Amino acid sequence: MDERTRQRLLDRIERPSQTIGASMPDELVVDGTTVDLRQFVFDCERLETIPADLREDLEATKRTLRRERLERKQRVARADLTVEEAEDVVESVHGIDRALNALEGLDAPDYGERLRQKEREDAREVLALRDVLRSL
Repeated sequence: MDERTRQRLLDRIERPSQTIGASMPDELVVDGTTVDLRQFVFDCERLETIPADLREDLEATKRTLRRERLERKQRVARADLTVEEAEDVVESVHGIDRALNALEGLDAPDYGERLRQKEREDAREVLALRDVLRSL
């Protein structure tokens, strides 16, 4: 693989739009261990909130995916691969990105919940300001 092709493939890895339409891998082999990724994400998505014990697993899985993503990107950058092999690695990175996006979205409260939290915070600030003004 020539350096121009290698750089084009590395650019594809970093292009955010590449995860659109990418499918999350069912399983991912990391350091010889198979992670049932799709099932893990599915189990987490079913829950209203993430319990503490599962949150630790969630964070560990995200760290593992980030590390694996970096290793695969470095493999494209440094290893002696054919174009087809490198393209397969790039596609696997897109699958990892898709899984990371799904896992990152699990912790974030939905828009309505964020709005309610903001309204509660604003109400507390108004009450605190009222108390300050009354004490003057």
